Amino acid sequence: MVIKEPSKSSVSKRSSEDNFPDYAPPPYDWTYAPDELPQKSSARVGGGSSLITVGDDGRIEVDLNTKLGRALSISIPNPPRYTLQDVIERPENWLIKLNIVIQVVGSRGDVQPFIALGSELQKHGHRVRLATHNVFQDFVRTSGLEFYPIGGDPAELMAYMVKNPGLIPSMQSLRQGDIQRKRAMVAEMLDGCWRSCIEPDPVSHTPFVAEAIIANPPSFAHVHCAQALGIPVHLMFTMPWNATRAFPHPLASIKLGKTDPMIANYISYGVVEFLTWQGLGDIINKWRYTLDLEPVPLSEGPSLTETLKVPFTYCWSPALVPKPADWGPHIDVCGFFFRDAPNYTPPPELDAFLKAGPPPVYIGFGSIVIDDPKRLSAILLEAVESTGVRAIISRGWSKLDGPPLPHVLYLGDCPHEWLFQHVAAVVHHGGAGTTACGLLNGKPTAIVPFFGDQPFWGNMVAAAGAGSKPIPHLQLDAKNLAEAITLCLTPEAAAAARDIATKMRAESGVKTAVASFHANLPCTRLQCDIFPDRSASWTIKKGKKEIRVSKLAAEVLLWNIKIDHKTLKLLETKRTHMENRRWDPVTGASSAAFGTASNIVDATAGIFMKPYEEFKRNDSNVPTPVSDGHSSSSASDRDNGEGSSHSIMESSGRSGMQTAGAMAAASGKSVGRVVTSSVKSIVDVPLAVAEGLRVVPKMYGEEPKNHGEVTDWKSGVIVAGKSFGHGMTDGLMGLFVQPYKGARAEGAWGAAKGFGKGVIGVPTKLGAGVVGLVAYPGQGIAKSIRSAAHSKTRDRILMLRHEEGRWLLRTAQSLDQSQVISTYDELMRGKRTHAAQITIE
Repeated sequence: MVIKEPSKSSVSKRSSEDNFPDYAPPPYDWTYAPDELPQKSSARVGGGSSLITVGDDGRIEVDLNTKLGRALSISIPNPPRYTLQDVIERPENWLIKLNIVIQVVGSRGDVQPFIALGSELQKHGHRVRLATHNVFQDFVRTSGLEFYPIGGDPAELMAYMVKNPGLIPSMQSLRQGDIQRKRAMVAEMLDGCWRSCIEPDPVSHTPFVAEAIIANPPSFAHVHCAQALGIPVHLMFTMPWNATRAFPHPLASIKLGKTDPMIANYISYGVVEFLTWQGLGDIINKWRYTLDLEPVPLSEGPSLTETLKVPFTYCWSPALVPKPADWGPHIDVCGFFFRDAPNYTPPPELDAFLKAGPPPVYIGFGSIVIDDPKRLSAILLEAVESTGVRAIISRGWSKLDGPPLPHVLYLGDCPHEWLFQHVAAVVHHGGAGTTACGLLNGKPTAIVPFFGDQPFWGNMVAAAGAGSKPIPHLQLDAKNLAEAITLCLTPEAAAAARDIATKMRAESGVKTAVASFHANLPCTRLQCDIFPDRSASWTIKKGKKEIRVSKLAAEVLLWNIKIDHKTLKLLETKRTHMENRRWDPVTGASSAAFGTASNIVDATAGIFMKPYEEFKRNDSNVPTPVSDGHSSSSASDRDNGEGSSHSIMESSGRSGMQTAGAMAAASGKSVGRVVTSSVKSIVDVPLAVAEGLRVVPKMYGEEPKNHGEVTDWKSGVIVAGKSFGHGMTDGLMGLFVQPYKGARAEGAWGAAKGFGKGVIGVPTKLGAGVVGLVAYPGQGIAKSIRSAAHSKTRDRILMLRHEEGRWLLRTAQSLDQSQVISTYDELMRGKRTHAAQITIE
């Protein structure tokens, strides 16, 4: 990979002409030479001329020289343009203390940066819970953070990823049942992530209801938990996840053909997201059903975070990868996350080895689980022998080992922050955390990538001159490893690594990330009107007056009989609205009709198949797990750090009458689904037509009118009225307004184009208004009915917020309840317009 440095004049010209911020990055040339990463296709998806193939390194190869690829490259929309006025204002001092849950899926290297983040958040008064795999409980708790287990086995995940480094699994994994186990693990972790938002601390049993979520994207539950709770979510990650034209997705390699490389880069993100959703979308939607959330449409799932503009913070140094110019103000590149260096005293064996000769080379692959550790150990030792260096080989999760040698030390767990100060160079798998630690200490780096973002970091290090080109683990041998070590020990590599270290030490990654998190929070809606340092959870409305109150303030008012429970309404501090966007009336109506037909066919089949499944279940001797949807793990499980599933076990020894009853109930549910799907089509199809007609102007460059969100029957009627009014006025007036606008912009030719737009606008805008009179009220009525029928999750959140409020009231010290009451009275009378200065210990 080559990074081309632009001239200063070219950067300033681009910034001024395109209204891009001044921190526009240099252009990236992500053209891989054949010897950098393997490009040979080992599998094909969708036939011989497929857009997508799978490379030997596991990355998705996107071939844009196919018909579909060329069509995509032509139809890809322009990225949004952001101006300097779009930059988010960052508060200097943050006042509101929040319950924050950090959800992390991955290895120890993925968890460690978020421990540093959690510690920094605590300094701002936040209560921080880190939710991750059970095996990291001690690691998290000894760091001073609350811990919640979400289940899942990171060692198994690492082993799976080594065997399947890309998004498409191998035939071996399919035959061995790895895919079903991984999908079951994802379902378990989704459930664990939801419970981490609402359940008490597993050890202290202190109530906890999240008021904000921070997560890494592979946790997958983040946006959906935020929607159910109505709270903000912020994603943080170590590899690019937002589409950009600057460089391709790290899990994709590009075959360009005649396509513009920038367009190809942009397309690669959509391809990876689509494949990810194809593999997990059904699991996520089944889980969403348990949270009383509607399913995410297939067309919306892959681009959900992009559509919702979920704030993103990338945990890498801008000295290595600056922020691309087409990333908006809700996306930040802040620097690597480093925790405070731990107090560490090396064991005598390590201390003696370091003092016995020149600085050694560190070699280790951390949490990577390798099928043949003996073979890898032999390669490492042969490379060490041929280069004549001293080496520390970290055993890691693969337990690398070998014969005792005077110039080689086999090492167990040791903090990299301390160890990397005492070595000459580092060789590792390319995890973001390990890469960052090596570069921060100015150590040249050789990366042997296995999967994920590891090739990305290997290429970035090589492009900076601070190490060798990455060696994919399948190509690793003693010769190329020896060459990489030799290159890392050159003065040029050492100088480049020191230069990067100097730049990185000037950054404050964790502090910048916290500032980014605070800047993207909806401060106005978050703040309690009585306790200014507390997050609001409820609204109280009397007449035209509405105030926001925290859990503690609400319980004080309830305890003193100033309000009753019916007065309190759940507050959504950040509403997540997911909609099924339509491109045009034809595809919109046909897709809605097809979806309805598919649901009816599936439900009809269930009338016969579901009773049979119940019969076979009774015939089996294996107990069947049945989720209750809301139950929590037992106290004993929580104390042991377990609780990775809240399923209960249904006994298979049912009587004949019980089995017959279960079969009848299963059939009855399927009949109900047939009726429900049929009725739903009466709403879905007209709605798809109305929305399709509404967005037709987008095809010729005009921004469609947004009439608001439909949440219930009242808002449905309002949106219908606006749609009809705008459709009538804009549709008819467009015959005159559009030619006038066109003439002013482009003269006679513009007037002709404007007349064409006006002609198209008459039937589409009028049609959208007329159909909307039926569609939007119908949508609102359907949502009102659904909300009433699916209220378990909402009722549970209501109950748990009250529980935490009562706990806060019991434990509050020096709280003047009379001042709370007087402030409430003043707010309701309109004599106070700002938060009171009431503080408690």
